[in-house]
Amino acid sequence: MTDHREVAIVRWPGQSPPIGGGLAALLAAYHLRTEAEKGEPVASVDGLPDRYRAEITDPRTAFASDVVLVALLVGTAVGCLVLTSPTNGPSEIKRLWIDPQSRGRGIASALLDAALAHAKENGVDTVRLSVWEWRTGAIALYERLGFTATEPWDERDQLVCMQRAT
Repeated sequence: MTDHREVAIVRWPGQSPPIGGGLAALLAAYHLRTEAEKGEPVASVDGLPDRYRAEITDPRTAFASDVVLVALLVGTAVGCLVLTSPTNGPSEIKRLWIDPQSRGRGIASALLDAALAHAKENGVDTVRLSVWEWRTGAIALYERLGFTATEPWDERDQLVCMQRAT
C-alpha cells in the first residue's frame, strides 16, 4: 500500500502541474467502464452520451461550479473525484475513479478524505453519493469511511444512495 504522503491531491484547475489530459483520460476510463458494466458497452468516447463526452472534452466547463480533485502519484494523474457544490442541501461525490494499475494503494481513501475535509471547511454538513450495486468494493470503502445507505434521490435501478455527515 502506498503511504498517503506519496499521493498528492490537487484541486483542478489550480496551481498544479498541467493535468487536463490526465483528467480527461481518467474520466474517459470511468465512463467507458461504467457503460460496459451497465451492459451498454461502447467502443470509444465518441459512443458515449453527450453529457459524458462533454465532461471528457471540456472538464473545465462541465465542472465549472464543482471541485475536482486529482490524485497524483510521482506526477502522474492516477485518480479523480468531483465534489459538487451544494445547492439547497448536501454536496455530492461523483466520478471517483482510480486507474486500475494504481488501485490498492489508498488513493481512493485519500481523495475521499480530501473531499470530506473540503466540504467541512466550506460549511457543508452532509455529503452524499450514489454507486452501482455491483461495485461492492466501492460500497465497502464508503462504508468503512462512515457512509450509510439512505433513501434514494435517484430512482435508477441498481443504484445505491449513501451519505454521511462531514
